[in-house]
Amino acid sequence: MSSWIEDVDYYINEEGLIVLTEKFHRDRGYCCGNGCKHCPFDYKSVPEPKRSEMRSRNARSHQDESSSDDSSTTTYDE
Repeated sequence: MSSWIEDVDYYINEEGLIVLTEKFHRDRGYCCGNGCKHCPFDYKSVPEPKRSEMRSRNARSHQDESSSDDSSTTTYDE
């Protein structure tokens, strides 16, 4: 961890836990299979059913981010 740079390779969340960034994961080059929050590899090595849960959670998170963006408008037809 001595070569990690805070707010570049990791950050400390509200619970005081170390969270590895997407940059850290991309530099490492593969999915470790632990279901990391910022995994850029689509949780490829995470076993089922956790992989599907993580993908679903990630998709909802991105959907929430885009819906809070004032520059985008989403219309739903019923």
